[in-house]
Formats: sequence, structure tokens, C-alpha cells
Amino acid sequence: MSSKARHAIVIGGFVAVVGAAIYPIIIAPMMNPKPWKEIQKETRKTIDQQSVQPGGMRVWSDPFKPRPDK
Repeated sequence: MSSKARHAIVIGGFVAVVGAAIYPIIIAPMMNPKPWKEIQKETRKTIDQQSVQPGGMRVWSDPFKPRPDK
């Protein structure tokens, strides 16, 4: 086997391993986000957002919606 073929196999194997590692972390949640949204909704149900906001900041809101205090 020539040196170029060996390098191609090594690089191809590396790309395959990285792709296999990235798929369940990045690609699967992007293609089907519904289960992940349900998990987040369930886990964040007991968290009081006002009590965990740092420095007395407001909880995130839609930036394009007019603020009720103005």
C-alpha cells in the first residue's frame, strides 16, 4: 500500500470518528429538537427564574416587544 493511500485512510478514519462523535451531540438534536425541548421543560419546571438571575437583572424577554415599564 502506498504512502498516499495510507494517509488517506488515516485521515478518512479520523473524519469518520469525529463525525460519529459529533452526530448525537450536535446533529441529532438539530434535526429533531422536540424531545430535547420536552426534557428542558420538565427539568426547568421547578426553577424560579427570578431567584437565579445574577445581579438583579430582568429575566430574558423578547427584545422587540415594547417593555411594560416604559
